Amino acid sequence: MFSKRSIRRRFLVQLIVASAALVVLFSSFLYLFIKQSIYDEKQAELLTKAQNISDSKSITAFQQTTSDQSLGLTVDLITLKKDEASLEFYETTHHDQTTLTLIYPFDFEHSAYLKVSRDITATKNLLQKILKSIFIINAFGFVVIILYAIAFSKMLIAPVSALTKRLANMNEHLLRPIRVDQLPDEFEPLGETINRLMGRIQNFVKYQKELFIGTAHELKTPLAVIKLKNQVTLIKKRSAEEYIEAIRITNQSVDEMNKIVSDILNIGRQEGAQLDMPVEADIIQILKKWEGDFALLTHSEKKILKTKFEPDSFTAVLQVTLLNQILQNFLQNAMKFTSPGKTILFQSYLHDTNIIIEVIDEGCGVDETVDLFAPFKRQGNKSGAGLGLFLAKSAAEAIGADISITNRTDGIDGTVARLVLPAKLYCLLPQRK
Repeated sequence: MFSKRSIRRRFLVQLIVASAALVVLFSSFLYLFIKQSIYDEKQAELLTKAQNISDSKSITAFQQTTSDQSLGLTVDLITLKKDEASLEFYETTHHDQTTLTLIYPFDFEHSAYLKVSRDITATKNLLQKILKSIFIINAFGFVVIILYAIAFSKMLIAPVSALTKRLANMNEHLLRPIRVDQLPDEFEPLGETINRLMGRIQNFVKYQKELFIGTAHELKTPLAVIKLKNQVTLIKKRSAEEYIEAIRITNQSVDEMNKIVSDILNIGRQEGAQLDMPVEADIIQILKKWEGDFALLTHSEKKILKTKFEPDSFTAVLQVTLLNQILQNFLQNAMKFTSPGKTILFQSYLHDTNIIIEVIDEGCGVDETVDLFAPFKRQGNKSGAGLGLFLAKSAAEAIGADISITNRTDGIDGTVARLVLPAKLYCLLPQRK
């Protein structure tokens, strides 16, 4: 019915065993308590009768009374050796008749003792009936426990079964969020996690569709230009300079297509990088390496690069290739949209326990109402395929980081490209002296 790896099977076994053990333990204590209580009462009766006879120093009154004898109570006077004498109760069974006997001191000088006996056969039979009733109740209780455990375990996995059925009827084209308010409190985090995952799947599907459509559109335009140019060139003869100009324009269109194809290849490489084994790396050292690489470029284009990295060291376990793709996109966009003489600020700092990396430029700003991370979305009047931020967003999601592009709020035109690395994936190390 259930596999060995089934949680429901393990829960059933543990619940049945624990409940059965509890019932058996309780029943055993109950039976022993009842039995001991009855025996204590019988022994108290014998002890009271023996004390009364011993106090009067005569058994004549008892021998003249028939009421106790009719109840199965008998008293005998016996003589025992001193080493055999002691106050004790014992039980004997003869011909299906059980007798409880008390040996009680009567006359120490003559070593005389009272032997008070009572027939407890009816009491023993009553205890046997009680024991049988307890066995029957336990057997019935065990069946009830099994049925209850099955129903209870089914109730516990009902939300999981409902989620499974709901997800099984979905595909990438028909994703509906789960109503977490209809789930038990314990399953709300699972429902919220699934909803976030479905949101990412929807974004991925949307971006993939836009990527395919955008790729076809972007490649179609330069191909149409090339075809048109070639057709015009073939219609009439031209001078050598005109042929050279036509070939130059054709080459420009080919370069545009190569750029698009290269960006698409980068998407494939990025998906492969997401499968790479994360390694431990110092984020600050990576930032300083990019500072060194772009310092020469900004100087050659008469732009100013300022850096400010805090803390002194911050170790992370992540795919460095994906982080480099994000940083490269941030810095290249800042270089592209910042005019000569303007400043680019490349910085990092701690916020709570997270590290934030920012590239702040003095460019033209962005339209924040547009999804800048969608494929082939362009801002400004600069050339490009519009896949850089799409790649950066995918890389950030792969390493568990948050990425954003916003306008500056300090009164200066420009954008703030921000990457937030969450503390749960990273650990701060002190600076080595």
